[in-house]
Amino acid sequence: MDRRPALTASPSPTGTGPLTAEALLRRLEWRVVRRLDGRLQGDYRTLFRGTGVDFTDLREYTPGDDLRHLDWNVTARMDTPYVREYVEDREVTCWLLLDRSASMGFGPVDRQKSLVVTEVATTLAHVLSRGGNRTGAVLFDDGVDVVPPGQGRNHVLRIAESLLRPPSTGSARTTTDLSVLLKAGLGLARRRSLVVVVSDFISQPGWERHLSLLARRHDVVAIQVVDPRESELPAVGMVYVEDAETGEQIFVDTDDPVFRERLREAAAERQQALLAAAQRAGTQVHTVATDEDLVRALARISHLRRQQRR
Repeated sequence: MDRRPALTASPSPTGTGPLTAEALLRRLEWRVVRRLDGRLQGDYRTLFRGTGVDFTDLREYTPGDDLRHLDWNVTARMDTPYVREYVEDREVTCWLLLDRSASMGFGPVDRQKSLVVTEVATTLAHVLSRGGNRTGAVLFDDGVDVVPPGQGRNHVLRIAESLLRPPSTGSARTTTDLSVLLKAGLGLARRRSLVVVVSDFISQPGWERHLSLLARRHDVVAIQVVDPRESELPAVGMVYVEDAETGEQIFVDTDDPVFRERLREAAAERQQALLAAAQRAGTQVHTVATDEDLVRALARISHLRRQQRR
């Protein structure tokens, strides 16, 4: 069972009160977007770019090519696999599928996982919007809240404001079912789109099938938000640990090396199972930690995606 502390509202990093959408966007523009432009030489498409629909040429298949682009008629005639090449669309529609469940409240007081989700989503919406792309968002807690696709600074602020509002809480505390979020994305993204799933992927089983359906129709990027203390607790003696989603509490001895080793092993097993499930679904999981520099994390994801495309 995954243990998490109770969810609390995200404070302003400056400690001066609740964080506003305008203040968040200005801070991200100065600390993240400006540096990201320098890392990527201003080419937003090297970070998250869509797949074009205009056919241009055929070429022989090489390992690593997208199997969805195989031209079966030419392959049958030539007795050699051939793939179709397309011109990339500069303007793409992006859907951000954002997990706001109770487990996202874990992490340092000034940088919980919920704040990292907000920063990642706001940064991506801003970067894509500058290139003329439309971005929509699906926010998931006890229900599903949809921000229709749009562009421009005001639309980015609308997404940020939605994320900064306290998530709704139901009367019963239950484990998150991530398939609800993914099914909502399947219903909303009608034409081929860029779909970015941002979650900690702590969920009831069964979400993998819906992720696979998304990956068949869309260009899917899965981003896992993690906190180091989820896999390794500091040695602080006897403490109560609470599951934020069910409210169950247990009393543990964090000084016990056997307990800490079992926690590390369980976390490693969960991570390996997640990576394997995502690979079977046809996508790759990228991690962003609460103590990680956001520019470095997004630049790393960009580099891995370029390698994957090659």
